[in-house]
Amino acid sequence: MLRWWMIGLVMLGTILNYLTRSTLSVAAPYMLPELGIGEKEYSWITGAFQLGIMLQTFAGYLLDVVGLRYGLAACAATWSLITAAHALAGSWPVLAVLRGTMGLAEGSAQPGGLKVVAEWFPARERGFAGGVYNVGASFGSMLAPPLVAASIYYWSWHAAFLITGALGLAWAAAWYFLYRPLRVHPRMSATERDYVLSGQEHASIDLPARPPLLSFFKRRNVWGIAIPRMLADPTWGTLTFWLPLYLTTVRGFDLTQIAMFAWLPFLTADVGCMFGPILVAWFQRRGFTLLNARRTAFTIGAIMMTSMMFVGFVDSPYVAIALLSLGGFAHQTLSVTCITLATDLFPAHEVGTVAGIAGTVANFGILVFSLAIGSLVATVGYDPFFIALGVLDLVGALWLWMVVRDPARGATA
Repeated sequence: MLRWWMIGLVMLGTILNYLTRSTLSVAAPYMLPELGIGEKEYSWITGAFQLGIMLQTFAGYLLDVVGLRYGLAACAATWSLITAAHALAGSWPVLAVLRGTMGLAEGSAQPGGLKVVAEWFPARERGFAGGVYNVGASFGSMLAPPLVAASIYYWSWHAAFLITGALGLAWAAAWYFLYRPLRVHPRMSATERDYVLSGQEHASIDLPARPPLLSFFKRRNVWGIAIPRMLADPTWGTLTFWLPLYLTTVRGFDLTQIAMFAWLPFLTADVGCMFGPILVAWFQRRGFTLLNARRTAFTIGAIMMTSMMFVGFVDSPYVAIALLSLGGFAHQTLSVTCITLATDLFPAHEVGTVAGIAGTVANFGILVFSLAIGSLVATVGYDPFFIALGVLDLVGALWLWMVVRDPARGATA
């Protein structure tokens, strides 16, 4: 059962990855006035992070080349040190530089997690394993509101960055000392190793030749995964970067209410991480191919996402929180499903690169959406953006059905 310990370690790292990136958004209502930063400048700061994390194509390719042990340990140590450095920031340009470099390092998390899933799990378990480690994204974002609020209450916003940075450094050390590849891990039993390797589908078996990076951009299934992610991820960016400001400026929440309610959409997102793989397994038992099961689960999540359109039209802030929570659940249901497709459609030694490309395109979507919010929210409010979030995933579902092809049936990946 060593494979489940490994994915648990990845989940812990993902928790800290999303905790560190979410710390700024929760502290924003209190640190931005102190630093004289407005909504437009804040969108530039978040945009710098997205520009950095858009380079995760290269982070994924790096992990494919140097391996997970050294690559993830170095990236985690880097993003943790940069997080701690936020405590010293005194202006928006400094924060923008820190966020940009932090995004570059944090872009390794998703490709790294998918590489572990592809290497350590047979095909039948990959969806559930992907859901397990993606719980970390929601749980890390869920931890941020109470942790940061407590830090502000007892000390200052500076302390929150120092605490989360220290936790990330501890994980980087643990990863370096505990992780080894499946084939050579000293604690991996021969029985479990044979079980994993015998359950790998043809698209997950490692091949000797790694294609050039540019060749990936010519492959249909790369874009089949990347475009739905670009349409889906603005939801996560909105919840992560803008939710505390929305609740403070529009719904009138104070620090205590932020601590009590801002984490709820991420709690339901945790459930969505597991609901997506359960849906896929349910459809497979009824005769669906793995690819069609994943596409159907994505479509169901997209239909649930239409609840986001009504967030701005309800009077009660608690009903708005409920709709946002349903949106978090729906988003992770479809997001985990789409992310895991890379392990089904590509060999293990290409998964990091494919995940990096898809992540780059996804974060481009977040960047454009976040800059639009920062530029227009003062004049049009948040309502049009919530409506857009309710529609974009329906387009993504249609794209997934039209573009992605099953390599097992002879189509080019």
